[in-house]
Amino acid sequence: MNRTTVERTSDREVVVTRTFDAPASLVFEAWTEPELFRQWWVPRSMGMTLRSCELDARTGGNYRLVFGDDPANPMAFFGTYLEVVPNQRIVWTNEESGADGSVSTVTFEEENGKTTLVISEIYPTKEALDAAGTGAQEAMAETFGQLDELLASLAAPTARS
Repeated sequence: MNRTTVERTSDREVVVTRTFDAPASLVFEAWTEPELFRQWWVPRSMGMTLRSCELDARTGGNYRLVFGDDPANPMAFFGTYLEVVPNQRIVWTNEESGADGSVSTVTFEEENGKTTLVISEIYPTKEALDAAGTGAQEAMAETFGQLDELLASLAAPTARS
């Protein structure tokens, strides 16, 4: 089983690493195609609903994810894609926190049909990272387990026709 590691590498940065048993092109697709992304992104244990998922995964494009079971009190995460290099790298802003939002970079490095994914989140200040905590990064172990399941189903010969 692949293990997810979470490491605070500086006062302003958290890095999450995970290897997937799938080629980079498939892992990248799961990150950029809304119909795939919504199948794995929310940890099932949290019992949250992803109400909408808009991903315009291109440099300069925007994303918006809306969560919550109460339509009157949705929780939205949104930002802009600063850089999108197919099958290699995605960089985006996290604007829901205003000036304290982080910039996230995910890289996809393929070797022998497996992809090592590294997510770096850099915050503007130590205080912003402290306030954000590491809960979201810790939840990624479950989220990435769900991504493993999706990738296995996509790689199955009958899954793609």
